[in-house]
Order: sequence, then structure tokens, then C-alpha cells
Amino acid sequence: MWKPRFIACLRAMLAALSLATVAGAEPLPRDAIARMVAAPFALGDPVNDRGVYALLNSGGGHAGYVFETEPMAPLPGFSGAPINMLVTLDPDGTFIDVRLISHNEPIFVSGLGEGPFHAFVEQYGGLSISDSLVVGTPYGKGGAGSDLVYLDGVTKATASVRIAHESLMAAALQVAREKMNGIAAGPAAEPDPTVDEPLDWAALVAQGLVGHLRLTNAEADALFAGTVWHDDDPEARADPDGLFLDLWLVDIGPPSIARAVLDAESLGELQRFRAVAPDDEPFLVIDTARHGLVSDEFVRNTAPDRLSAAQGGFPVALRDADMFVTLAQDTPREIRNGTAMVLRTDRRLGFDPSAPWELHAQVVRAHGMFQPEIGVRNATLTHATDARFFTRPGVVQPLPAWQEALLNRRTDMAVLGGGLAALLLVQGAGLKRFAAMRGYVPVRLAVLGFMLVFVGWWGQGQLSIVTVLGVIRTAWEGGSFGFLLYDPFSLALWGAAIIGFVAWGRGLFCGWLCPFGALQEFAHYLGRLLRLPGIEPSDRWDARLKSMKYVLLAGLVATVFVAPGAVDTAAEVEPFKTSITTFFVREWYYVAYAVFWLVLGTVLFKGFCRYVCPLGAVMAIGGLLRGRDWIARRVECGTPCQLCRVKCSYGAIDRAGRVNYSECFQCLDCVTIYEDPKTCVPRVLAARRAGRSADPRMPRPATPGPVPAE
Repeated sequence: MWKPRFIACLRAMLAALSLATVAGAEPLPRDAIARMVAAPFALGDPVNDRGVYALLNSGGGHAGYVFETEPMAPLPGFSGAPINMLVTLDPDGTFIDVRLISHNEPIFVSGLGEGPFHAFVEQYGGLSISDSLVVGTPYGKGGAGSDLVYLDGVTKATASVRIAHESLMAAALQVAREKMNGIAAGPAAEPDPTVDEPLDWAALVAQGLVGHLRLTNAEADALFAGTVWHDDDPEARADPDGLFLDLWLVDIGPPSIARAVLDAESLGELQRFRAVAPDDEPFLVIDTARHGLVSDEFVRNTAPDRLSAAQGGFPVALRDADMFVTLAQDTPREIRNGTAMVLRTDRRLGFDPSAPWELHAQVVRAHGMFQPEIGVRNATLTHATDARFFTRPGVVQPLPAWQEALLNRRTDMAVLGGGLAALLLVQGAGLKRFAAMRGYVPVRLAVLGFMLVFVGWWGQGQLSIVTVLGVIRTAWEGGSFGFLLYDPFSLALWGAAIIGFVAWGRGLFCGWLCPFGALQEFAHYLGRLLRLPGIEPSDRWDARLKSMKYVLLAGLVATVFVAPGAVDTAAEVEPFKTSITTFFVREWYYVAYAVFWLVLGTVLFKGFCRYVCPLGAVMAIGGLLRGRDWIARRVECGTPCQLCRVKCSYGAIDRAGRVNYSECFQCLDCVTIYEDPKTCVPRVLAARRAGRSADPRMPRPATPGPVPAE
């Protein structure tokens, strides 16, 4: 019956505290953002209602976009609050600048300091949102497409920077989709060498694989109608029906098409070119009329000065491939006698040869003899090569952040998984044998040493009340719990702790899995070695002090709703970050606080864990899910035997011999006593009575009666 009542009380408490909860974050005021935009750029007008602004260059021209990540992608961090960054993005999707605005990540707020976090976000400058960006270290090849671009994480804070990265990319891609539709989403199509079709010029024309644009002199004149250049081409006026431009365009990247239009020698030269520039798409352009493709001032191996291209509203960079080609013999004579050039463009810049694109041929006229006035018009040829000639490599997608985190820690996870499995096994089916073994105490200390060194200092697996508070805040605000996946090492420990709730109560975590708890226990053993006097509160004060951790927990939960910005400061009641996460490398007052509890632990057994730890209070509440009383008791336990109660350093056994599982740390000392026939008082007495009965020298009483007290 207690479970429904407990859940109802918790809901009522959250409902009451919700009256003080803060509203969701709004974009910063314009003035605040303007101060963070570095010269020579300036903040322009807003372009939507979610805090996205235009970026202006020094001349007032459009230079990109400025936006915060929190309004666009409020992914919660470990405190439950999003990480907010200011992003400056140029029109091509390249990060100009990324600045950290605000966050509540515990490891940076009062652990490692702000410097490493700022250094992490500074890595984005110059990278593109079209890159496959991941946080971590390379574990293999990127694949057939674009290689993954790795960002250096922050030691001891990889999970937090992964959350920051995911938030940053989610916000930037939203802006790109809304404002920069022309940015390539992945690897471009490239010619498929396996496609082999017997083609000739006639077949190319019939299938639309050759683009053709004809412009007569009269049509060229019409482009300048009503301007000063209308009469500036005497040749056009003399022969209005003659051809000014007879432009042919063929994509010779696909091998089947190249073989259809080039002779053997030119085909060999093209193959050598492709070997040197495998990411370039080559085009054959031919003009059989007056235009001639380029001007007399054109320099080979540069951009053609009379031709340009565009796709999707964005310019396509063309460049001369510096190849002299001869066309195949079955090509029409007038085509073979025309002016031919091979141009190239880099597919990695977003060009898709299988999608429609435009080739612009400039029609240029000059008016006047001295310092003539130049007029330019464009004739446009739209072309696309059939997609069957291309292959599109699969986009090299970064793994989901949680998979990246799991992969990067696969060795640690394997060791942790093996250790947890062994511990659960011996605590379950082998519990009695484990507690009764001759070397139990050294084995327990070895397990605690493993938890402190590997799980705590190496693996950074110290669980914290901060995670619990983050979950509460996320649940209340209806956010995503995905942030828990960014730290699979700690998540595995949470899983083991929850299993412990059902099987044993709080004791599995507090007694075996908590690195700081292990450190406290080692401090206790140090005190015994130094023969320091012990401190043990009376039963009354012990009960009072144990209630303090629940009061602290309630205060921290209230802080989530009343003053969420103060949660990280309030959570410093835990010395975990100082002693485990940062290994005492912090401000002196945090170190002094942690050392205080360890020094006190030499004389007061695990004082912090028993009386103050708010995470321990959470574990005790979770332990109410326990489905059985797993510590065996005898009728003599408590009356008259008090040995287990006296030996229990946690004060978890009352005078009646009952075990208070909410305060039991599962040290198994009482189980060891229970299973030892030489230590358990009822078993010792029973053995003595049995021995007397079996001794023939002992006189038997004349009448049955009680066994004499010894």
C-alpha cells in the first residue's frame, strides 16, 4: 500500500513546486547579441521569430546569419538545462564563429572550469555544416564519401561536449534548410564506371545527352533591343539569319558518353586527367558559330571569361581543363570543325551532374571607340545528364551521439560489464558462500578499490544527484531524456543500481558501486590503522542525523523549480566532483570541503554517506522497490542476541534484530556472522548444548527442565 501513497505524495509535491517553475528560454535581446558579433561584421535585422538575424559585412552587405542554439535546438544537458551558443554562419554554410553563451554543465561550472568548454566550441570556425562532424577520435575509415571530421573532445567531459555538438548542429541545419536551400546535403553523384553502353553521337542527341543552344544574329540583336548596343554588331546586321552561337554541351565524365564523342587519343588523355582529378566533372563544349566560347584575352587553365554556370541558384565554378581533344569520326563534320574546350568543376562543392544546371554564354558588345561602354547579355542552355550514368555514394553519416559514445568507450564498457555481472552473480546466487568465504574482507576491499580507481577516477562513473535533478527538470518541462545516452558508462551503473533496488534495496550502489563511498570506507580503515578514537552518535542522534539527507534532497528538488540556475551550486553539497571527477584539482574551498569529509570518515564511519548524501536519499527511496527481506534472521536475533546490531557500523539493525533496509549498505557483515557457526551466538549456544547432550560424562537431569544459563 505504501507505493501508491508514495507516488501520490511525490506528484503532489511536484505539482506544488511547479507554481514556481520558470518559463522556457527566450532568445536574447538584440542588443546583447549585437555585442557578441565580432568586427568587421555587424548584426542585421531578424529573419524569423526564433532569434535568427542577418549578418552584415563592413559595407552593410549580407554576409550570413547569426543565431542562438537554445531557441532552435534546446537539447538538455546534464543539469536539465540546454547549452546555449551563438553561431555565426556564412551563406555557404561555413562556421565563421561559435561562442559559448551559457550553460549549467556541472563538470565545467565548478569542475574543470570554463576554459576547456570555450576551447571546444572554437574548433568549429572554418568548418562547414556539410561536413560530417563528430566528437571523439577516429576508429576507422570514413567510407566512400566525405571523410568524417573529428572534433577534439574534453577529457572528463565528453558527454557534455557531445550534447553541445548535437545542439549546435541541429540548430545550424535548421537555419540552412530554411535560409540556404542550395547547400549540398552529402556526397555528390559521380560517374559510374560499371555502366557500359554502346553509344554514338546520334544516340546521344536522341537521348537528350547532348545539350544544344542556337542563337542567330537577329536573336543576339534582340537581346540588346532598346539599348545603346543594339547597332554595335555590323556583322549581325549584315547577316541576320546567320548563327551567332551554335553551342553544344556534353558531360564526358561517364565513360560510355566519353567514348561516343572522343577519339582514342583524346579518351586516353581524359582518363589521365580523371586519375589526377577524380573529383572533377569534365564537360565538352563546342561552338560552331561566331561566339567562339572565350575571348582573345583568355588564358588556358583558368575560368572561361565568356562562359559561366549555375545550379539551384548558386554559382558553379568552371575552369578550363587544359586539354586539346579530337572528336570521334562519326561526329558530324561541322561539330568536329567547331571550337572545342573541356571545362571542369569540382563535384565536392555541391555540383550534381545528374540534376538540371545552366550554362550561360555571354553575348558581349562594346559601344564607343575610346573607353567603350561594355554591354553583356546571357544566352542560357539548361542541361542534365541521365542519372543512370552516375552513382551516388552513401552519405557518410556520423553515428548517433550515443553510439559514438558507446563505441569510443567499448573497452571500458566491456570491463565494467564484466565486473557488474560478476558482482551481481556473487551477490545473488552466491551470496551466502561469498559472505562466508575466509578472505571476504580482502576481496571486498579489492572490489571497492576497483570501483574507486577504475569506475571513479578512470571511468568517471561517479553517479551524482545532478543527474536525478536533471531528469526531474526534463520530465517536468516535457523534454527529451536522450542526454542520459551520452554517458553510457554512468548509465550502466544506473542500470545496476536500479536492479539493486528490486533485489536488495539501496545497498548495492551505496555499499559496492559508489566510488566516493569506497573512498570513505578506505578512510575508515586508515583511521583504524592509526588507532584513532572512533565517534559513534547515540541511537537517538543517529536517527536524527539520518533524516538530514532527506531534507537536503527535498531542498535540492525544490531548487530545480524555484531557482534552477542555482542547482549546480546547491549540488556542491556532494564532494563527488572534487574528489572523483577532478581528483582534487579545484578551488581550495571545494578541496577543503571534500577533505573534511574524508578526515571525518577516519573517526566517524562513512559519515557523509549515512547522514548527508542526497543521492543516498534517492537510493533509499528507490530501495522501497525491494521485493524481499534477503538478510536471514533467527528468532534469537535481537532477543537475546545483539551481536549483529553491535557489529553493524551503519546502525541499520535495531534492538529487535530487524534490518532497516533503507539504511543498509550491504556490507554483508551480518550475513557473514549469520553463516559462521563459530561467531553466530545462537549457533554457538546450540552447538554447546548439543555437545553436552552427547557427552556421556555429563549427568542427565532427573526431570526435563530449561537449559541452565551460561
